[in-house]
Amino acid sequence: MSLSIGIVGLPNVGKSTLFTALTQKGGVATMYPFASVEANVGVVEVFDSRLLELAEIVHPQKIVPATVEFVDIAGLARGSSFGEGLGNQFLARIRETDALVEVIRYFTDSEVVHVDGSVDPQRDNETLATELVLADLGTIERALPRLAKEAKKTKPDAAKYELAMRLQAWMDDGNTARSFDFSDEELALVYDLHLLTMKPVLLVANVDEDKTEETPLPINGIYPIPISAKVESEIAQMDPDEAKEFFEMLGIKESGLIRLVQAAYQLLGLMSFFTAGEQEVRAWTVPIGVKAPAAAGVIHSDFERGFIKAETASFADYISYGGEAGLKAAGKLRQEGKDYVVNEGDVMHFKFNV
Repeated sequence: MSLSIGIVGLPNVGKSTLFTALTQKGGVATMYPFASVEANVGVVEVFDSRLLELAEIVHPQKIVPATVEFVDIAGLARGSSFGEGLGNQFLARIRETDALVEVIRYFTDSEVVHVDGSVDPQRDNETLATELVLADLGTIERALPRLAKEAKKTKPDAAKYELAMRLQAWMDDGNTARSFDFSDEELALVYDLHLLTMKPVLLVANVDEDKTEETPLPINGIYPIPISAKVESEIAQMDPDEAKEFFEMLGIKESGLIRLVQAAYQLLGLMSFFTAGEQEVRAWTVPIGVKAPAAAGVIHSDFERGFIKAETASFADYISYGGEAGLKAAGKLRQEGKDYVVNEGDVMHFKFNV
């Protein structure tokens, strides 16, 4: 599976600068409101040092990391849901992402004008939340006539319409869709509305250069991930050795991208397993708790359909015993069946027949 993250924020919070840095893709970064006039999409390879360790053993033709898609839209100024600014034009672009990253301005820079005149993370977060709720209310309002017609056909359609009405009343009071008390059946009914406030959210504090290793002040009890878009944009222009020296100079332990992706995996309940062979060493992203056949299906549907078994070793064992031959000699290469629950870092080879 591929992870997709939508990036939202007010104008001039460094959102597009961060996107450009994370994706190393040329973009626009100015101090003017609504600088992003179109949605930008970038696919980022996720660095994982374990891939390099596997490659040292199997000497593959290529290394294929997991990827994350970032979607950046124009800033959501106050009133976006009513047509102010440009952000509302592109909200549809992030409706099918897996999660949202809300970039909140913490940095101080007198040359970068704040749309509301001052830096106030709590207020900015409330503005974003309000605009997303109002955007979802617009989605529900537009869907209700269709749902009302369909409600006359079947009981599930009638239940969906009644649920949409209750959800609309809930959100009219300023609540998010994810805070509504859904049953599992009700979640399935509203899925195709792709409501923005149903999505899991990560808060990113765009901090000053010297604040990346400090804990930002919380917003509603949640501590944002500290990232400096300015630092990330500088790192994006460097080769690995230069970046390492830069990290050491600033006292930074790891890049903002790694922090962000790790937090996204944790938020969404995701993990990685590996395949290792002469052709490639590759990381695959799957939900925590996935069973072996479903993990095989991430590689190819035939692997899941014709699943027989999975030859499996932990990453630690794979490295310790020097690969497949050493694992077999030590009796550490396990044969796992359909009920096996995949663990983080498993190195797997699937047997199948279709």
